Amino acid sequence: MTIDLPKQARADAIASLQRYFRENMSESIGDLAAGLLLSFILEEIGPAIYNRAITDAQTRLGQRVADLSGELFADEFQYWPKIDAKRKDRR
Repeated sequence: MTIDLPKQARADAIASLQRYFRENMSESIGDLAAGLLLSFILEEIGPAIYNRAITDAQTRLGQRVADLSGELFADEFQYWPKIDAKRKDRR
């Protein structure tokens, strides 16, 4: 699977890489080099991050689905017990 970024996100990522190099490395990095580095990161490391995100989402959704009965359970046939309880309170 190829991970692509929208045009603006890619431009922002390149600018972020350039800033990182300016502030943390001994030399700066140009647009072309930053773009190539970003492409490498997306191709080589991106799938690992993406797969982890999918696993985390599946785990979270599984927990939510497993708890549906706890969160959404409705007691059945409660009309008469409620009426009977109200009648007892009136006495």
